[in-house]
Amino acid sequence: MPTPEPPNFETAFSQLQQVIEKLENSELPLGEALKLYEEGKHLASICASILENAQLRLTELSETSINAPEESDD
Repeated sequence: MPTPEPPNFETAFSQLQQVIEKLENSELPLGEALKLYEEGKHLASICASILENAQLRLTELSETSINAPEESDD
């Protein structure tokens, strides 16, 4: 069975916000609160990884454009 793809940033961030809201606004049993906390940590990790990859890509693109030879209008 194929491994499901991780959610994109927008989906993971939205799910993380929902988890945070539940944790902040609910009187949850300890077990359920721990489960939500673990889910939130996982979603936060996904978001951080996506952002880190985007940062690296932007850095690479910036360096590429800086190092590219300038074209003349001759």
